[in-house]
Parts: sequence; structure tokens; C-alpha cells
Amino acid sequence: MPANTTGFHGAGLGLRRALLGPMLCMDQGAVDFLEVAPENWIGVGGRFGKQFRRMAERYPVVLHGLSLDIGGPDPLDTDLVASVRQLMGDINVPLYSEHLTYCAAEGHLYDLLPIPFTQEAVAYVAGRVKQVQDIIGAPIALENASYYAQPHRELSESEFINAVVAESGCELLLDVNNIYVNSINHGYDPIVFLDSLPLERVRYIHVAGHYDEADDLKVDTHGADVIDPVWELLDQAYQRVGALPTLLERDFNLPPLAELLKEVDQVRHRQAQSATTQAAAGS
Repeated sequence: MPANTTGFHGAGLGLRRALLGPMLCMDQGAVDFLEVAPENWIGVGGRFGKQFRRMAERYPVVLHGLSLDIGGPDPLDTDLVASVRQLMGDINVPLYSEHLTYCAAEGHLYDLLPIPFTQEAVAYVAGRVKQVQDIIGAPIALENASYYAQPHRELSESEFINAVVAESGCELLLDVNNIYVNSINHGYDPIVFLDSLPLERVRYIHVAGHYDEADDLKVDTHGADVIDPVWELLDQAYQRVGALPTLLERDFNLPPLAELLKEVDQVRHRQAQSATTQAAAGS
């Protein structure tokens, strides 16, 4: 069982193996928490395993999975979930999150694909979430996903998310870049969408960059700097949910660590501004 259920705050950065060396040498206060994909670290020993555990001793670590396949047709991988639970206990992880997508059908598809927005899918996904939570012994958080086509729709995207959260009792990982990307690709107002989500269930936040394929097509790559409209959407989220823990996602086209830490500092700056504004409003 994880002993710590609340222990992360502030601005975090994803721990990627390519960054492990530089991050071992960074100042202790450079980030407030780390996020890792558990699949990349379960059972890892040797030099990398030792270095990972050194980082876990210095910083709170949250887990953001890639292969739970919460909406897929294959049986749930309970061995993976049990291994996640073991890792959570080993390094005192406060939260396990995943994507509200599917990624397998008789084998891994190596992509995060959209679940049909239907009542049947709500019941199916919620049942699988409850199964995971029973094994973990705590709520998980599901991320609102980016998507580029929708296979079937009875509900709106936000209605689907609300229904899954309500029926399963899970929490929400709010990805503001995904809201921005989807708002361009599917032609909706990102603020209206933000306000339609179950914001009382948001546990933490992701912010990231994306690729501009065209004026009306954005691709969620996590491979570029965060742009101003996404920063502004993050500010809007803070106005609604407070300065919750926020992770800067960067998965490839990695710049020097010092440049990533400037964006982490941007998160902290906006969190501080939000806290000051809310304090002034309450005085």
C-alpha cells in the first residue's frame, strides 16, 4: 500500500531516461515532483535502477501509465496493475494516473485511441477502473485525451468524461494542452469545455507543447515548447481549481535541461500569481 496519499505539490517534470544523468545533478529545488511511466521502471535494476531510486528518495514521484488499456476489449492486465501497486509501495507513490483511451486489441497497438462516447462504454470503462482501484487500494486519475477522429458518439466528450468519473469514483488528470488541441481540431470553445468538466475531481494538471500540422490541425506531440494560448488556458484552470500540482510534459526533441527548467519556473510563476489573486479576492 502507498503510505503517502497527498505528498506532491508545485511544478513537476517528467523523468525520461535521456534526462536521468542531468537531473541527478540538478539543484534539489529545481522541481517539486517527478512523473514517470511505471512500465519503464518496473523491475529495472542495475545502474539505471539505482539512479531511479536515488531520484525517488529526493522527490515525490507520481506514476502516469501508458499501457493500462482502460477502454480496450482485451482482459485487464492485472499483473501489470499488481506490479504498479508494488512500485507505489516501494517508493511511496501518492498517485497512479492513466489515459482515458484504449491501446490494445489482441495485442498492443502502440497508440492511444479514443473510446466511443456511449453509455455502454461508460459502464464498461467504469467497471475496469473500479477493478484497478480495488487492486491499487486508492483512486486512480484518468487524463482527458487528445483524439483526431471519433468512432461513435452518443454523448459529448465532456459528458463521457463526467459519466466515467461519476460512475467509477476516479479522479481527473486535467491536460490543458489536450483541451487546446481538441478545441482546434474539433471546433469548440476551450473555456466552455473546461467549465463542463468535473473540476472538483481534478487531482493534478498537465501542460505541454504540440505540433502545428495546419491552422485547423494540431498534433499532441509533447515535443515543443508550451505556447501562449496553452499557458493562458492553464491560468484559466488555476482560476477554477486553484494552483494544483502541474507537470511539464516533454517526451522528445528534448532541449538542454536548463531550458526545460525555465518552463517549470513558468509554471511556478503562474501558480504563485494564481495564489496571490485568489488570496486578494478572498480578503
